[in-house]
Amino acid sequence: MTREEKICLGAVVGVHGIRGEVKVKTYTEDEHNLTRYGKVSNQTGDREFELKIVGHSKELLRVKIKGIEDRTTAETLIGTGFYIERSRLPELKEEEFYHADLIGLDVQNIKGERIAQVNALYNFGAGDLIELKMADGTLEMLPFSKQYVPIIDIEKGFIIVEMMQFAPEERGDLVEG
Repeated sequence: MTREEKICLGAVVGVHGIRGEVKVKTYTEDEHNLTRYGKVSNQTGDREFELKIVGHSKELLRVKIKGIEDRTTAETLIGTGFYIERSRLPELKEEEFYHADLIGLDVQNIKGERIAQVNALYNFGAGDLIELKMADGTLEMLPFSKQYVPIIDIEKGFIIVEMMQFAPEERGDLVEG
């Protein structure tokens, strides 16, 4: 299975307690979908995991992995992503996208000039954000909405963004004094 045929549902970001529980950041629309599709694998596909959600730790899920019984073993899994085959996922509705399909796409301005590449997508609780890696290497974030990302063409490999341009006095920069 190639990387393009897999979708990452979440990743181990820490451990909880001494009995092998891990903290998982989920990338699914509903965090409980982490276990909806049965066994998951690591990115290379050489390990399979059977997961059981056992609770929450702040905004993260606490997960028990079958066969992981102690903290030391659980710590070796930090950074491990949980993947499934794309074919196991439901069909998307119009205007819905998997993050994996967007990351790496070229970013063009309204004039059709390449200005960046999609670096990541986030949601910190106030809505989706798209992170762009600009041509000069800097990172910029925009709301991931029709207003700022009016066109997404996955087949042709690009999105079009409407960048916000502000003069410093318009941004409302904080000034001490």
